[in-house]
Amino acid sequence: MKLGLHEGYWQRDPLPNYIELAQEAESLGFGSVWTAEAYGSDALTPLAAIASHTSKIKCCTGVMQLSGRTPACAAMSALTLDHISNGRLCLGVGVSGPQVVEGWYGQPFNRPLERTREWINIFRQVIAREAPVEIDGNQYQLPLQGGMGLGKPLKSITHPLRKKIPVFLGAEGPKNIQLAATEFDGWLPIFVSPYRMDIFDESLSAAKGKSDFEICAMVNFNVNDNLDEALLPVKYMLSLYLGGMGAKSDNFHKNLMGRMGFGDAAEEIQNVFYEKGQHEAAMAVPDALADEISLCGPADRIKERLQDWKKSSVTTLMMGVSPYGEEVTRANMQLLAEAVL
Repeated sequence: MKLGLHEGYWQRDPLPNYIELAQEAESLGFGSVWTAEAYGSDALTPLAAIASHTSKIKCCTGVMQLSGRTPACAAMSALTLDHISNGRLCLGVGVSGPQVVEGWYGQPFNRPLERTREWINIFRQVIAREAPVEIDGNQYQLPLQGGMGLGKPLKSITHPLRKKIPVFLGAEGPKNIQLAATEFDGWLPIFVSPYRMDIFDESLSAAKGKSDFEICAMVNFNVNDNLDEALLPVKYMLSLYLGGMGAKSDNFHKNLMGRMGFGDAAEEIQNVFYEKGQHEAAMAVPDALADEISLCGPADRIKERLQDWKKSSVTTLMMGVSPYGEEVTRANMQLLAEAVL
């Protein structure tokens, strides 16, 4: 199992020393560093800076939002960044959700599976640069049908460093995970338990014959001799995702918890969030749920539970930047490197 450092997206201000943290991860033997985006900072610009100050570590997005860029624009950025990083780019992408897609990007969220299939088709064509790009899809047309009628098929002026750049799909629903297995090079789950990976077997069946298929899982990491205190940040995060992210009538994260066997708890968390707020909702998160999807508690306990993650189908374990500061993040990276690498 490989390790990744997930630097996420910036909050009010840029993440301090994000380049230095990536360099530290590289020196410790981490295989990848990841950046993200929501509706503030973008994923690609910090990654370009990181790529220019590192030499070995893979530079990955997790996730870049499909609606934020046309597939041709995304491919242009990926082609450019792959050259800058000397072939170290891995692109993690996802459809996001209707609140962001329609509220921030002003794009329709309908038929996300179809949109994703057409998107990756165009992306692959641009990067391969074997012929002018053409597609007559329901979501995308190249050249555009209608308009002035003056468009023509084009191919990139710039030659790619590689004919294929790895692309991983962030997905939660069974059909989306199946799409990751059939059309992509890897899957980026948001919440997984090493003890319940079997619930994804059917969706991932098409990937069983792919020796290079990646499963890169984000895991909350908190070292604290008091397990209850260590789990608190995980509970607050879960209360936000299950209560405040996504529509109440159709929350993808909540639906996933149902498939993981925590459906009743997820329903209660959402209800409490709407009625009383995030703090009370966090208190409603079961210890078992927070514990299974994270690595929390005393250092020895974390090292012991890492063995269960090693036995799972997860190929890369991603730890995030600690909310308790840079020095804690560095200590966490050191602990993980010693225990895994």
